[in-house]
Amino acid sequence: MYGLWKPRVLGAWRVPATGPVILAVNHSHNIDGPMLMGTAPRPVHFLIKKEAFIGPLDPFLLSIGQLKVDRETTDRAAVTDALGVLQGGGVLGIFPEGSRGEGDFASLRSGLAYFAVRTGAPIVPVAVLGSTDRRGRLISALPPLRSRVDIVFGDAFDAQEEEVRSSPKGGGGRRAGGSGRRTRRAMDDATLRIQKRLTAHLDNARRLTGRRAGLE
Repeated sequence: MYGLWKPRVLGAWRVPATGPVILAVNHSHNIDGPMLMGTAPRPVHFLIKKEAFIGPLDPFLLSIGQLKVDRETTDRAAVTDALGVLQGGGVLGIFPEGSRGEGDFASLRSGLAYFAVRTGAPIVPVAVLGSTDRRGRLISALPPLRSRVDIVFGDAFDAQEEEVRSSPKGGGGRRAGGSGRRTRRAMDDATLRIQKRLTAHLDNARRLTGRRAGLE
């Protein structure tokens, strides 16, 4: 990543140095995942659509710890693998929007909330900006070589922290290991809380880097 482009990494110190962590990343270009893998302060295991595991990419992605997922169904094997990463104290990377789009966190799937609530792992929001500014001359599907791409890490937060603070009993908190409620209502509520935090981080990252919405 550093050889082909000019990544500017901001806030990497906000990623906890040890223990399970979920990196929630916006997704507007195919290089967003590889860019984060190449610049994050810790090794990242991403849930990647199974269609990407073709030819020589299949053994390569598996060898660097990436996780194959079938997006057309409830892939229990992928869920188990992702939980294993977090339970082993690793870093799980997730595109909470599910697929590449505007990269604005406008529509989140419930998977991120599930992993966060199930394991108790903190979420670190990540904004990748600049990957869709312009098309490259040599390869139009990629950003121009040596162009700047910003990777902005936000403050870690607990998916259930607001729920814990507003509990009638107060101070009870969530038991260690992520034993929070996993009902559909709880997941929906957690997803909304997460979306607010991710959107706020994206807005802040745009101000910090001087990038405007739609011109990342």
